[in-house]
Amino acid sequence: MADLTDSERIVERGLLLNRAFSGLGLFRIGRELKVPYFDEFPNAWQIEDEEEASFEIASSIDDDELKRIFKEYKPRKWAVFRGGYYRLEDGKLSLEGFLKEVRNGIRRAQARYGKDSTSVLKALVKVGGAAAIEGLKRKVKVDRLRKILDELERLRLIVTSYKGDRYQEWRILEETLPLVESELGIKRKRPTGTLKAKARAVVSEGRAKTKAKPVDHVLEEKKRIEKMNRELDEYLQELVKHRLDKTIRFGKEVNVDFLSSYLRELFGEVLYFDSLLSITQQYGLADVEIVHEHGKTGRRTGWSLALFGDPGTGKSFSTRDMILGKPDAKIGAHGLPGRNRYCGGMTPARFIRIGEAYADKVFNFVVPEFNDFFKYKGMVEPLKIAMEQGEIKYETHSEIIGPYRFTSFFAVNYNVSVHGKDYEVTIQDPNFNAVEDRMLCRLHRLTKERFVEITKSQMRLALGTIDIEKGAGKIRDHLTLVHAIETGHPLVEGRFPHKPVMITPQVFDVIAKAREAILEEIPQRVVKFSARLEDRALRFAAAASLMDYFRSDLDYIPVSEEALKYAVQLYVEEASVRSKEAFSPEEILGKVFSD
Repeated sequence: MADLTDSERIVERGLLLNRAFSGLGLFRIGRELKVPYFDEFPNAWQIEDEEEASFEIASSIDDDELKRIFKEYKPRKWAVFRGGYYRLEDGKLSLEGFLKEVRNGIRRAQARYGKDSTSVLKALVKVGGAAAIEGLKRKVKVDRLRKILDELERLRLIVTSYKGDRYQEWRILEETLPLVESELGIKRKRPTGTLKAKARAVVSEGRAKTKAKPVDHVLEEKKRIEKMNRELDEYLQELVKHRLDKTIRFGKEVNVDFLSSYLRELFGEVLYFDSLLSITQQYGLADVEIVHEHGKTGRRTGWSLALFGDPGTGKSFSTRDMILGKPDAKIGAHGLPGRNRYCGGMTPARFIRIGEAYADKVFNFVVPEFNDFFKYKGMVEPLKIAMEQGEIKYETHSEIIGPYRFTSFFAVNYNVSVHGKDYEVTIQDPNFNAVEDRMLCRLHRLTKERFVEITKSQMRLALGTIDIEKGAGKIRDHLTLVHAIETGHPLVEGRFPHKPVMITPQVFDVIAKAREAILEEIPQRVVKFSARLEDRALRFAAAASLMDYFRSDLDYIPVSEEALKYAVQLYVEEASVRSKEAFSPEEILGKVFSD
């Protein structure tokens, strides 16, 4: 039986391979080495877990084989790796490790900057990101802090994780982190990752190389759905039994303005809107029919959300942490229990396979790094169909997936390069705009105002001066009850009436007024946004109006003035972004709501 050192070496090899090579590179290496894991994948696009693929290679080779791989296969240009056993700098692999450099670097930094350099490293270890740097400004003068950070980066103890025109963030590389902790005497019980656990298991079993049986992903996912259904049922049962009257009373106060005020109080004027979008989307997941006074519109309240822009602007916080919760940061879940399928690390191949389990069901797929879905060609068309809730079918020489109708929605984040009045999508597929066009999108720029609000919120959360859990429970209860009523859940069926959302003539009049004002301001003849933008704005207004369920005794829910106000704001602001800011959203909104 091999010792822990062998296991740790495999872990580092896996992390190194994952960082150095793309999915296609891993696929070629795995096939060339005849690693059994890769037999079930006819092409690179179908690899479902790149970390797992990297580990399978790592556990099948020794250091000599690793050196050969780096000679024959070109690693990513930007890849840097500084671990205890391996280093990768400028495309060159070293088996000496980085521990000696960490020791010398820390000593040099301490000799030059004393305890301040240690404070900076400890803050980056324990807190990380913008919050760490903002907290240090209270202890270390800004000019000195910047010099220390520059020195630590020169010594290669830290790296720049993001750099904009006026803002920069630093971090310690994942593989360097335990080396720094050890040298600083920081003892932390670090969670054992999947890769590490698998590495230890393989080593302890003498690296038995038996090919795993093919996984039935649809069957696996159906079990997950059963678990999520139980989560919703149990939550609703507790609500109905212990908090029903309280929730109904709260429901008579709630509307989109109430939610907006709650979020403004937590996050300020700049950041609140993103969480407002995420929570409103959760109400829309009831997918309630939208009607007008003469009949059906063919629309429903569900829609997909995309937050895109500069890194580090709070996109993941709004779509993931606020919805799913983050207990260690005292962030309560605001989203529906059992209706949000988190897709961190999921590959497009896995998504298309498991999507079949969700046919004719309404869930929300939370994708924190949507860019990763487009590492491989051919993803635009199936995702476009998925967002249109159409029929998906995918064929390879070894299997046929589908056809099935995807009826769920997405909440995604992706990074773009923002410059001036425009942005450039980092996703290489030129047809990506077809996917982007089918979501309600909001651009994030890392302005001074946003940066200040983010750092303030991070510090307040770290210090416990704001408690998001307090209001989260009430909002989640109300959301869950409204969703259960509108979807006909057995626990509330017959106790409350189902209500469609009704669009009044005023809604169409205001949207039309906004459209006319926008078109007057666009200098060119070609419009840069599609008519789908109006559809998404209407769906947002309808979803936001579901918050009014208990505020009226009508047998329908009219689109509220408050909801319409925010919907038009979204419409105008997104149209401005698509038009490269050819007009001022504030001026257009002033014209629309002048009365």
